Amino acid sequence: MGMGIVSDDAFDSELSKIGPTPIKDVESHEIAIIQEINRGRGEGNIEVPNGLRKIIGDESVTQGRASALELANNFGISPSSVSAYAQGAHSTSSIDTKPDISGIITAKLRIAKKARNRLVTALNAITPDKISEAKVKDIAGVAKDMSAIIKNMEPESGRNASENGPTFIFYSPQFRKEEHFDVVQVKE
Repeated sequence: MGMGIVSDDAFDSELSKIGPTPIKDVESHEIAIIQEINRGRGEGNIEVPNGLRKIIGDESVTQGRASALELANNFGISPSSVSAYAQGAHSTSSIDTKPDISGIITAKLRIAKKARNRLVTALNAITPDKISEAKVKDIAGVAKDMSAIIKNMEPESGRNASENGPTFIFYSPQFRKEEHFDVVQVKE
């Protein structure tokens, strides 16, 4: 369409090519284009946004599965998907593939940091005066529980117990048959 003044029919035909049909108000000669706004995931779209996956996974790790299920139910997300999100996967079928666990690790590290602070507080509370009292079991129990939480929440180091020492590789010599060598005939 060229620039300039055009007829109403030409304008309407060009406008219909780029979007919804405009509604004309005959009396005031004004044109209003009404376009519906797509909100949420839309009809038939089952894709859950990454941000929502991370929030539900974080909620499952920090507040527990029940809280994450309640949150997921508000968005129409299944309980099996909540389990997958808590492990950093997009769905239950992708749990065994390489999940994105960066958000899950961050949530676990926050919990481990709190537990580490409580552990130090509990250990500092065990003084020689309190050792002589009977309540030391309680304080030691708190310290033990906090260390277990730290161990469970920190990411794995990535090294196996079998990789601690040096690795020895032995090569055996290859045996060759007599046919591989040149034969020299010698007279006796």
